[in-house]
Amino acid sequence: MDPFAQGLWDSASAAPPSAAAELPGMQVDWKETGETHIIKADLPGVRREEVKVELEAGGRVLQISGERRREVQETGDTWRQVERSRGRFMRRLPLPENAKVEGVKASMEHGVLTVVVPKAEVNQPRLESAQMSG
Repeated sequence: MDPFAQGLWDSASAAPPSAAAELPGMQVDWKETGETHIIKADLPGVRREEVKVELEAGGRVLQISGERRREVQETGDTWRQVERSRGRFMRRLPLPENAKVEGVKASMEHGVLTVVVPKAEVNQPRLESAQMSG
């Protein structure tokens, strides 16, 4: 199953770029191992059904988008302080040439989205020595 073909989870449609902003405090770690790229994004308070993970530009750009919804206010409640961000968010990460989009896996646990992108072998150009005359 390709989690990027139709979005990773069934969620609301992605926000158009003009209506979405980078989530303040959306911290991303990217680790490259011998076999994979592992990308982790902090999304505290966001449920997995509110997150969409897709590939754009022919698989060259990883896009994480979604919406952090406003909490329901009960009658008689008064907010004393509101600091947590709400609304639509989007983050785009260009993938390197060795990213293999087939077999990408994504999961979300405890407010941390983890995307694992396998690495493909990239053929390096061979250098051959030319004989020098003279």
